[in-house]
Amino acid sequence: MHKRFVNHCTIDLTLIPDGPILIKSGKEGADPTKPDMEFVETYHAGGKSIYLPGSSLKGAIRAHAERIVRTVGTDKRPTNGDLLWASNPLNRDELKYLDSIPDSQDIYRLSSFTDRLFGNTSIASRLRIQDAYPVDKKTLKIQERNGVAIDRVFGSVAVGPFNYQVCTAGEFRTKIHLKNFSLAQLGLIGLVLRDLNDGWFGIGFAKSRGLGTVTLKFNEAVVQYPGCQLDEDNRQIKQIVKSGRWGHTFLLGAGEFLDADEAANYGFSTPDREQTPIAAEPMDLGFGVQLKWQGDGETGVHNLFKCAVRAWSKLLTGAVA
Repeated sequence: MHKRFVNHCTIDLTLIPDGPILIKSGKEGADPTKPDMEFVETYHAGGKSIYLPGSSLKGAIRAHAERIVRTVGTDKRPTNGDLLWASNPLNRDELKYLDSIPDSQDIYRLSSFTDRLFGNTSIASRLRIQDAYPVDKKTLKIQERNGVAIDRVFGSVAVGPFNYQVCTAGEFRTKIHLKNFSLAQLGLIGLVLRDLNDGWFGIGFAKSRGLGTVTLKFNEAVVQYPGCQLDEDNRQIKQIVKSGRWGHTFLLGAGEFLDADEAANYGFSTPDREQTPIAAEPMDLGFGVQLKWQGDGETGVHNLFKCAVRAWSKLLTGAVA
């Protein structure tokens, strides 16, 4: 499935600190005037700036996605051939099991629901998150704080005092890209972003001590079908090569674009479509079709996730039944 694109989703969002956040640089400099723990920095927009690495964001998103999936499923492989919801990354037998399978379709089908989305040692990830850079560096507020580590036996100071940088204000903008996705996978990402916005989990350093919470502002989401076009009346989405046809307001998962045998071999759900209030339009250069959600309103990005979560619920209730 990585050899072609059948659908693609780009979510443009802004992360706003809801308190102090710190993603450490991972090294301590020799300058005694600087804090012991510094915010990771890079060169952006003509100067040096703090930022939120895409790898850190993806790690936090994956960890919470696995929590959600383990709440309704298991990380032990079923013996009856049912879907494995989340794999145990420390289970070496599981890794060896997948590595021993030669066919890529079988590897994908036998991988867990979260591994299909985030990847494992045998299949690549479908999710890519860009680094989140400041929208305006002048609005950033960076402070220094002091802390100590307490000995859990004696209750006295074990390490410290030490000081560290935190960012308490500003906006960081990023994009999440998801390719060849099922609607249930997109729905799971929607649930994770909902929980991140609600403060159920955080990002970066010292999350258990109150750091790392953020709020989200959704700017735009675009779902694209590069192998499709609109008919003459712009009322239907149709595949350019194959015979697939759908209404011009449908959100389509990857299973819709595959033959029945291919969908079964990969384990994609069929049918995999949901009605939306958004009308399709041509992609840039007039080739391909896209649906675009703007902002956070009822017909905004929230609506996209609401449609996708319906598909997640159908998969979940079907698996439980």
